Amino acid sequence: MTDIRMIALDMDGTLLDDKKEITSWTKKQIMKAHQAGVIIVLCTGRPFHHCYTYVQNLQLNSHLITCNGGQIFESDYTTVIAEYLLKAEALADLYRYAHDLKMDTWTISSKEPFYNDIPNNYNDYRWLKFSCSHKDEKILNKIEAKVHSIDGIEVSNRTAVTVEVNPAGVNKAAALELVCEKLGITMKNVMAVGDSLNDVRMIQSAGIGVAMGNGQPAVKQAADDITDTNQHDGVGKAIKKYILSAEI
Repeated sequence: MTDIRMIALDMDGTLLDDKKEITSWTKKQIMKAHQAGVIIVLCTGRPFHHCYTYVQNLQLNSHLITCNGGQIFESDYTTVIAEYLLKAEALADLYRYAHDLKMDTWTISSKEPFYNDIPNNYNDYRWLKFSCSHKDEKILNKIEAKVHSIDGIEVSNRTAVTVEVNPAGVNKAAALELVCEKLGITMKNVMAVGDSLNDVRMIQSAGIGVAMGNGQPAVKQAADDITDTNQHDGVGKAIKKYILSAEI
């Protein structure tokens, strides 16, 4: 059995069910693993303020990775140990292009998110992530092509209706590797669980990579195993199978 010392959990579509809640049974498995000494790291595309309540709910005291690896927090959840920013002009360029395509947008700064808008003084902000959505695949293809035309940025995630953008090289796997280095472990000591394209790299790099039953096909192909869906305690079942069954 692989020596798993850390569990890295995506949130939406993975840890959270469709009501954006953690089921009581999955929470119990997380708490058991945590009490047994396994480090629990939430590794999400969400910004800090949209995930901290879940950190509190799980009573975690470990690192936190937000914005697809754009920010990494120390275990006190106030100290930022790494931050990777989009250039303000690139952000504004993407926003204008998406706005012209009539896409919904949300841009994440280090202070606050902006929905379908950016401030006039956008150069004064530190931008972490750009996201946009549309139901038309052709529109999504256009914004993805636009991203490829701008130096220093890349698509970090794409679903059937959304495109997320981060600085080039920023991803959950790279963030986890930094956390592992600080803790004196390696990615081989990590079990990573996720459902979307922004989870593929961490699933491939982990000692045990687990895809959710509701995950995208590319995620399942990259994984060592496929657990149940987010509606049926997929995270809890993976923890029970690979962590708690080892009687650590």
